[in-house]
Amino acid sequence: MILQNRKILVTGGAGFIGSNLVDKLLAQENDVIVADNLVSGKSEFLSKIKAKIEIINVDLMKPDALSPVLKECDVVFHLAANPQVKIKDEETRLHINQNIILTYNVLEGMRKKGVTEIAFASTSTVYGEPEKVPTPENYGPLIPLSLYAASKLACEALISAYCYTYGMQTVMYRFANVIGPRSTHGVIFDFINKLQANPQTLEILGREPGTTKSYIHISDCIGGMVYAYENSKEKVGIYNIGSEDYINVKDIADIVCEEMGLNKVNYSWTGGVDDGRGWKGDVRTMLLDIQKMKTLGWKPKHTSKEAVRLTARELVKG
Repeated sequence: MILQNRKILVTGGAGFIGSNLVDKLLAQENDVIVADNLVSGKSEFLSKIKAKIEIINVDLMKPDALSPVLKECDVVFHLAANPQVKIKDEETRLHINQNIILTYNVLEGMRKKGVTEIAFASTSTVYGEPEKVPTPENYGPLIPLSLYAASKLACEALISAYCYTYGMQTVMYRFANVIGPRSTHGVIFDFINKLQANPQTLEILGREPGTTKSYIHISDCIGGMVYAYENSKEKVGIYNIGSEDYINVKDIADIVCEEMGLNKVNYSWTGGVDDGRGWKGDVRTMLLDIQKMKTLGWKPKHTSKEAVRLTARELVKG
């Protein structure tokens, strides 16, 4: 499924990953439509390319919102979602509505208009805390720890069912922690904001040395997404996209402080919840097995540590 000279709809295309993906799709001479309600996405991420794309501000919770544009499309890259893993107790419907129901609306729109190709941004959190680390795509059972993770797993199931029932084809990406320029949340983003406000003390969620996870730079992530889409031969292709190592939160804090030129910062650990987790639903250890992607011929250029340092440098410079 070559991504060149095609009409592609990117839901959530004004977000962190989405906007970087749009840049890549344009570079490969595709015609791109971005659908985004600009709640978590930012129009400035598309400002340099807005003359080259069509942007529609649309509420994807409305069942037929995409009907006018889907009839023109060959492919849908579905990235629109509520990206927050941590939510308040009274907000339990957020991920149900903005992830599961929204994905159903996209799939129904595709079915009605005869669009048969969809790529989906999922997450490593669908694995929960697996006994096997690094964790391959065929690991099971999948036992999510957060409503965000559960909603993404439900979306995967819906997409799979639509593919087998209605003759569609999909590539689904289970991402490690994606970091880089344009990120609007996450540990590095949070640390920089906290240290800009108070260069002497850094509050860190959890218990020292914190959780240990894999990180992938956005440039590697986008490269992996396009590569998997163009080389997958499966009706339902699921691919881990991450680096081959991991890093703990304390080491990330050290790197951020170094890149900001700060010395002797006091780390104030909150102690966390559930035996040291940063928050309810946080995963202690995450490392993806990316052998499936390597077999296709792709591997990341950066290690987790390199990705963290590069991202910290990029975000500090603004």
